[in-house]
Amino acid sequence: MKIRYQDLINQTFEFPTKEFKIKNNNLVFNGIPLMNLVKKYGSPIKFTYLPKISENIQNAKYVFQKAIKKNNYKNGYTYCYCTKSSHFSFIIEEVLKNDVNLEISYTYDVDIINKLYKRKLINKNIEIICNGFKTKDYIQSIANLINNNFYNTLPIIDNIQELEKIEKKVTKKKFKIGIRIASEEEPKFKFYTSRLGIGCNDVIPLYNNKIKNNKKLKLEMLHFFINTGIKDTAYYWNELFKCLNIYAKLKQVVPELNCLNIGGGFPVKNSISFDHDYIYISNEIVYQIKKFCISQNIPEPRIYTEFGEYTVGESGGIIYKILHQKQQNKQEKWNIINNSFMTTLPDTWAINKKYIMMAINNWNRSYERVFLGGLTCDSDDYYNSEQHINAIYLPIFKNDSPLYIGFFHTGAYQDAICGYGGVHHCLIPQPKHIIINKNKNNKLKYKIFRKTQKSKEILKILGYK
Repeated sequence: MKIRYQDLINQTFEFPTKEFKIKNNNLVFNGIPLMNLVKKYGSPIKFTYLPKISENIQNAKYVFQKAIKKNNYKNGYTYCYCTKSSHFSFIIEEVLKNDVNLEISYTYDVDIINKLYKRKLINKNIEIICNGFKTKDYIQSIANLINNNFYNTLPIIDNIQELEKIEKKVTKKKFKIGIRIASEEEPKFKFYTSRLGIGCNDVIPLYNNKIKNNKKLKLEMLHFFINTGIKDTAYYWNELFKCLNIYAKLKQVVPELNCLNIGGGFPVKNSISFDHDYIYISNEIVYQIKKFCISQNIPEPRIYTEFGEYTVGESGGIIYKILHQKQQNKQEKWNIINNSFMTTLPDTWAINKKYIMMAINNWNRSYERVFLGGLTCDSDDYYNSEQHINAIYLPIFKNDSPLYIGFFHTGAYQDAICGYGGVHHCLIPQPKHIIINKNKNNKLKYKIFRKTQKSKEILKILGYK
């Protein structure tokens, strides 16, 4: 009878996978022996595997370029990295190795741009898509970039007032702009129309009244994005065609308009059984845009994407140790981790996000059904595989033999949302953070980016000097 944890995984999923393998009853992730990582650096431990970033970027570029060639598309494709997914220097440095551009959303992003330029990691030809609501400081920062000859800085107009404010700050004779369309939200969403962007009925009047006769402005891009991401659903295609209709109307009167930004939304693997056909969806997007443009007798636009979570999500992981098991009743066993989900994986409780979770060691043990709880005194500090539906199966816990678990593909947004390096719920400290890369000989190399947060550091933030 097969009752081992490894048997459970093998019978439930197609395992091993490209990313995950088992060696000596321990889990290996992208060639990284995770128990060796624990033995060397302890736990809890957060890690970032940089090569995965370049791999995903190259994959997206490949599938879009393949689609462009297959459909004889008469324009090209531009990959932009959405910096808000992760602003870490080592992330953006890895991203920039792949000949991509950047999408930013706040004034401090411009300070990062300036740092990158001083370090000669970018030049002034890089395209910088400036999204988000434009505060006074953000407008000034965007204008400074344009005035300092970052010619491909492209502010995306989110509301009509932004246009006049940016124009006053820019001293150049002419600069590029884009317009973001306010998409309709999913029917189940709390609001009907996104708060971001210009209403569909206001785009043409905005051009006629504010841009058409202004020799300083060059409308080059139309931008749209929906929260659900790029999916083969009626909702997604409906929103894309709405955007294309506006693009066609604008193109008739704006010859210089030649870029269509479809935003982000490539999905990240959140399960071992994840199966998404990136080639199909990219081809369908290119095909539908080309087909529409032919029907309207307009040239195909250059396609832009702004992939953030897809770029960095699968590079991240975190390892916890099970400290204790509590039998609360006949049905519920709680495995308590040595940190907090609210501190390190806030999306698991804030939006019930699911990640790949597996045991790191003891794969030869029998398994049991458990719940996972964090260290805080908050009832929401827990995780299960489907949030409120099913529990988790893990190797049987034994007091005299440590059990470690890993969460994978956690590299996007979690650090910013939890306030990386700051004060956290119940003062649970930020764990040690390791950067993993490969050297010229393709061997793994490790670097401590940040040590475990200490009491002194937290008390200083709180004013206890």
